[in-house]
Amino acid sequence: MLTAIVIILVVIVAAVLIYAATRPNEFVVTRSASIRAPAETIFPLINDFRRWPEWSPFEKLDPEMKRTLSGAESGKGAAYAWEGNSKAGKGCMEITGSAPSSLVSLKLDFEKPFRANNSVDFSLSPSGDGTTVTWTMRGARPFIAKLMGLFMNFDTLIGKDFEAGLANLKRATER
Repeated sequence: MLTAIVIILVVIVAAVLIYAATRPNEFVVTRSASIRAPAETIFPLINDFRRWPEWSPFEKLDPEMKRTLSGAESGKGAAYAWEGNSKAGKGCMEITGSAPSSLVSLKLDFEKPFRANNSVDFSLSPSGDGTTVTWTMRGARPFIAKLMGLFMNFDTLIGKDFEAGLANLKRATER
């Protein structure tokens, strides 16, 4: 009887591990918002790390977070490093591409609470009486992330922060 239970458990664990291995090797999280403001008003808040405290939900994770700005003041070459509590973690990001009022691309590297190397794009496009801002993050999904993804929805976890950030951008720029 005990042998049968052990065999069933081993088969279940093996099935979960095999299923996790079949999950995609990359992830993409995307959220968009329509903002009743011109792209020229929104763009500087994204393209300048000194302005991120005005809208980024991640800035509020740790009031004592250490921040270091380096490189260019804004746009391509601007860099931002942070180290904070267990919620904020530790990492750095650098603007790798900047097209005025239309696109800001970032290289985003996390060190803590886990290592990850991602790319982020903020695209701005005219829409009606305003601008559609789309926030997209892409990255590799190693096996442990695939396994964790079976039990929690990464898109929902990160997506809610993106939605909060876009709502903050909306509040900061709509008049």
